[in-house]
Amino acid sequence: MTLFSVDSQTCRRDGSCAAVCPMKIIHFAEDGSPPWLGPDAEELCIACGHCVAVCPHGALSHRKVPPDVCPPMGKDWPLSRNAVSALLRGRRSIRVFRERPVEPGLVEELIALAAHAPSAHNMQPVRWLVVSGQERIQPIAGLVVAWMRSLIAAASPLAETFHMARTVLQWESGKDPIARQAPCLVVAHAAKDARLAATACTIALTYLELAAPSHGLGACWAGYINTAANLSPPLLQALDLPEEHLSYGVMMLGYPKYTYHRIPKRKAPSIIWR
Repeated sequence: MTLFSVDSQTCRRDGSCAAVCPMKIIHFAEDGSPPWLGPDAEELCIACGHCVAVCPHGALSHRKVPPDVCPPMGKDWPLSRNAVSALLRGRRSIRVFRERPVEPGLVEELIALAAHAPSAHNMQPVRWLVVSGQERIQPIAGLVVAWMRSLIAAASPLAETFHMARTVLQWESGKDPIARQAPCLVVAHAAKDARLAATACTIALTYLELAAPSHGLGACWAGYINTAANLSPPLLQALDLPEEHLSYGVMMLGYPKYTYHRIPKRKAPSIIWR
C-alpha cells in the first residue's frame, strides 16, 4: 500500500485533509481529481492521522493510520464551557491517600489516555514505569532522603532552596514527605536525546493527572523523586530505566482520603496584550 489511498467514490474533494495536514504534503488539482501526495511525502509525513480523522466520509486511508482503527468521535463528547471549567478549576493535588491499592487496569486506562497528549512532530517519545505497593515505593523514598542528606552535608544551595533539612526531619519522625504514602507511582521517561522529551512527558503526565478523578483517583507531582532520579546514581539504578533514558516526571497516584468542597482562589492572571 502507498502512504495513503483515497476512495474516489466517497471523496467529496472538499480539501479538508490537505488543509489540516501539518506538513502540507497533500495536494488537490483544480480539475476535481482525488488528492495526491507530494514527492517528499514519505519522508515528511509524521503519521499524525489528522487527514484520516478530519474526513467526514471515511474516504481516506493512511498506511500507518487506517480508519478502521480510529474510533469515531461521539456526538455527545464535546464538553460544555462549565464542564471544562469545573474540571480545570476543581483539580487538586492529592497528598493524602486511602490505604487501598490502585488496580493495574485503571492505571493502564489513564496511561492510554495520556498517550493521546501532543508531542513535537508526533514523535510520541514518552515511556512509562509504574511502581506499586509500599514495599517498593518506600525504598525509593528512602533513597531520595539519602540523596538529600548528602546535599545537606555538602551545604548545597539546592538543599536550602527546597527545605531539605526540614523534609529529612519529617522522614526521621516517621512521616513520608517524599511519596506521601501513595500506593502507586507513575514515572514518565524517555531517551535523553529525544527532542523535547521533557515537554512531551510533562504534557502526558498532565493529561494523566486531569483524567485521574474520572477514575475515582487523585494525583500529585512527586517533585522530590523526579529531581533526585536524574541526580542520584543509586536512585537511578533502583528505578532501572532503559539505558540512556531519563525520568522527566513522576506522579503519585491513589484513592483520595478526603473530598474537597471549595475552589481555592488563585492569583489574577498577568497578561500582556499586543
